[in-house]
Amino acid sequence: FFCHKRRIREAYDLGVLDGVTTNPSLMAKEGIKGVENQRKHYVDICNIVQGDVSAEVIATDYEGMIREGEELAALNPHIVVKVPCIADGIKAIKYFTEKGIRTLVFSVGQALLAAKAGATYVSPFVGRLDDICEDGIGLVGDIVRMYRTYDYKTQVLAASIRNTKHIIECVEVGADVATCPLSAIKGLLNHPLTDSGLKKFLEDYKKVNG
Repeated sequence: FFCHKRRIREAYDLGVLDGVTTNPSLMAKEGIKGVENQRKHYVDICNIVQGDVSAEVIATDYEGMIREGEELAALNPHIVVKVPCIADGIKAIKYFTEKGIRTLVFSVGQALLAAKAGATYVSPFVGRLDDICEDGIGLVGDIVRMYRTYDYKTQVLAASIRNTKHIIECVEVGADVATCPLSAIKGLLNHPLTDSGLKKFLEDYKKVNG
């Protein structure tokens, strides 16, 4: 997950950032209040990255989702509109198919409906499912297999990634994309043999070069 601009820039500078996920909870954590400030934040993020940036509608009715979604999509070409996976959300996905849309799912059934409606991404929430003793990674794998079996073009974007192990597990089950905290991404660099090997190389270099 990313929302803080400093962390976004750090990930971008590492060369590993393909896009950015936002949501109301992340905005609240960063103290970004008011619709105008939130939309400015979306634009600021789009100016940092060159990939998809998700922006979530707050409305839960079809007309409201369409109105909000069109306003968000107009902010920047990188915006991917995010809607809830409810009946009106599926209708909205169909409407927005040409513009790119993402929806949060918690079951294979929801992922099936979203793909049939033409969603660009579905986001199974790994960590939140794990929190209630369900298998988040297993759901990601189930959706990937279903999409490949029936040749759906919707990409599986694993969300609510909590740690480095989650990232590796998402790779193993074939997730197309994962949205992760910077700490989990940087955790991929860590290995004791890297640390000990580098320490030994530097020590040997000093012995030879003084």
